[in-house]
Amino acid sequence: MSSEMIINQQGSPSEVEGFLVGHAQDPAGPTGCSLVLCPQGAVGGVHMAGSATGTRQMDGLQPWHLVPLVHGVLFTGGSSFGLAAADGASAWLEEQGVGLSMGPIKIPILPTAVIFDLPITGGKIRPGPGMGRAACQAAARGPMSRGNVGAGCGATIGKLFGLAQATKGGLGGASLSVGRLRVGVMAVVNAFGDVLDEEGRIMAGARTAPEAHQFADTTAWFLAGNLRQPGQASHNTTLAVVTTNARLDKSQACKVAAMAHHGLVRTVRPCHTTFDGDLVCVLATGQVEADLNGLGIMASRLLRLAIYDAVRSAEPLAGLPSAAQLTPQLPNFQGGSRD
Repeated sequence: MSSEMIINQQGSPSEVEGFLVGHAQDPAGPTGCSLVLCPQGAVGGVHMAGSATGTRQMDGLQPWHLVPLVHGVLFTGGSSFGLAAADGASAWLEEQGVGLSMGPIKIPILPTAVIFDLPITGGKIRPGPGMGRAACQAAARGPMSRGNVGAGCGATIGKLFGLAQATKGGLGGASLSVGRLRVGVMAVVNAFGDVLDEEGRIMAGARTAPEAHQFADTTAWFLAGNLRQPGQASHNTTLAVVTTNARLDKSQACKVAAMAHHGLVRTVRPCHTTFDGDLVCVLATGQVEADLNGLGIMASRLLRLAIYDAVRSAEPLAGLPSAAQLTPQLPNFQGGSRD
């Protein structure tokens, strides 16, 4: 007999036992970092579909890599400068005795990925070791902060015409349970493209002018044969991490990550562009047997809901409007069967 699926549209990766979520930010930036920790270690996988990724230790999630387990995933603002946040996070994990045992030495494996938020920060304020350490110290189970928090602080959506005509992005999450199976997702939405609802209507994205409340429709603009002008801000990225208590090997975790991207494709248009560093990580603790394809479908649905949550939770910042201001009647998504 099948079990009922229970979906939490404002869920968290930490609803899966063994995982913690932490954020740290500098509101003056605005920028920050967010992480999912699994101190006991988890089997990991990744699928990178964008052409502008910025990462550290992400190869540890590949099936061919020697490392059997990872101890978390860190997402950070600051572009490549923000990778320094992993130094502080890794040092904190080492101090807690968390890491791959190499004799008496513990080496934390913390795959890290960045978003490009330097235009909104002015480029001078970016996450560093102190912020990475602070995110670890804040990591906990329970309800997750969302919107303009952590790596979502400086996130924006719809940069077809540059930052001035974008919409504020952010961080969101979703989770589900089916019997003993648990799945959670956290997403940082800093997309070049627009975010569309389940009916194909733009919720957040590039606007027709800096003061406008009308969306330009990025996909339609490109389909009309237009060419972007040189110098327009073009570095973006949507990042997501999926946690589960399912039993997976590294190849299977990578497959779930690839299938989860369907949620991104359905929601962000265009996505996976040359301007985006889109990637999805999967972390699995291995307590429950689950169908691989079913798990991929669940991850896809949750990623879609996490993106919607990020859009709904974002607040206006640095002169950029939120989706709630532009489309005040934002729908409440049920994550229906159209996956």
